[in-house]
Amino acid sequence: MSPRLHDDEVEVRDDVVRALVDDHDPAWRDLPLRRVPSTGTDNIVYRLGDDLGVRVRRIDGAAAQVEREVRWLPSLAPHLPCALATPVAVGSPGHGYPYPWLVFCWLPGRDLAHVALDAAPPPTGWWAGVAEGLGAVVRALHAVSLPDAPAAGSRGRSLAPHDDGVRRLVGDVAALAAPPWPHDPVWVHGDLLPGNVLVPDEPAAPGPGDVVGVIDWAASGLGDPACDAMVAWSLPTTARRAFHEAAGFDDATWARARGWVLQQALAFIPYYRTTIPDGVEGAWRRLGAVLAKV
Repeated sequence: MSPRLHDDEVEVRDDVVRALVDDHDPAWRDLPLRRVPSTGTDNIVYRLGDDLGVRVRRIDGAAAQVEREVRWLPSLAPHLPCALATPVAVGSPGHGYPYPWLVFCWLPGRDLAHVALDAAPPPTGWWAGVAEGLGAVVRALHAVSLPDAPAAGSRGRSLAPHDDGVRRLVGDVAALAAPPWPHDPVWVHGDLLPGNVLVPDEPAAPGPGDVVGVIDWAASGLGDPACDAMVAWSLPTTARRAFHEAAGFDDATWARARGWVLQQALAFIPYYRTTIPDGVEGAWRRLGAVLAKV
């Protein structure tokens, strides 16, 4: 069982997920189902056979995210230079589990958060290749135009509502002085952190394909592109510069992104200190890089 992350989360038992999957499609009954370690905070992820995954929500506030991904990922996917975990089916509540749940196409690779924790460094230039590939994904996403697109999650909006909370925790909040996004809102991922960026299982020489997928689009929609620059402070300094250039962020957007790193890390670290130690370690690194102004 995964540790409880929230006081109000529902219990997710492996045998219940197995029963939900088997009831939904008898063709899946013979496929192995295993829980996958994740730094995600709203859901628990399972791998179903070789080609499918199952995402089961922990909390009531996240249940509506399934509908957003089912509605929009098939439309977004053709516009982006990487794979998306496109939906396959939506399961119904049952066996005591109260929310809809999602079956999606499993993407090969491992997430960028675990690469950063590896003791063995990737080949020279690998991080720069990832940064350029990720910048290309972000630039393409911000150029997408789809009718009737929804508003993004909270990080696609203004930093101002978080001012008091951030001021209580850190004195350097100069990012709030950056001018707001002056243009029409653009498509953003909204939670573009290392755990949601997939790279090949084995880092190779840098080149095309360094970013093979981006997952967890539950906070996506129209908003301020600054939130999609947060991932930059998870990259080495030289790779961060490559990402900045490839994504095409202006200085004001980059400054607002620093503010989002502060807000996310300062909220994440105390809340998940004992339950998601890998995620907390990554948040400390991002926070340190922002405060060092590197």
